[in-house]
Amino acid sequence: MDIGNLTLFSMLRRNLDYQAQRQQVIAENIANADTPGYRPNDLPTFAQVLEDSGMGRLAPVQTNSRHLSGGVAGVAHAQGMDDIYEASPSGNEVVLEQQLIALNEISANHQLSLRLIERHLGMVRTALGNS
Repeated sequence: MDIGNLTLFSMLRRNLDYQAQRQQVIAENIANADTPGYRPNDLPTFAQVLEDSGMGRLAPVQTNSRHLSGGVAGVAHAQGMDDIYEASPSGNEVVLEQQLIALNEISANHQLSLRLIERHLGMVRTALGNS
């Protein structure tokens, strides 16, 4: 049995992938903090990504090879940020404080996902008698 196919582990893996993608987008924003006219980008929320991919609700199970598959793999794409609080005279709209807050959220969500994986692996080990 591959525990990576369990819904919980699959969702946590998707969350970790999402956090890595979002960290890359925020890092690009910070790298362009001095670029004239640059508008910061961000990804939609993880909940929105799940909803758009069909994973936000229960997906049907394919019980026969002739049935349609129930899953859709979704990829988050960067989009412009809606809440721009200030712009520099050069037109750059990157606010470093906002970007640092976003990085802190990413770090906290990443750590939470890793802790959940660790706890659930512990429960699987206990169920198998391999504590």
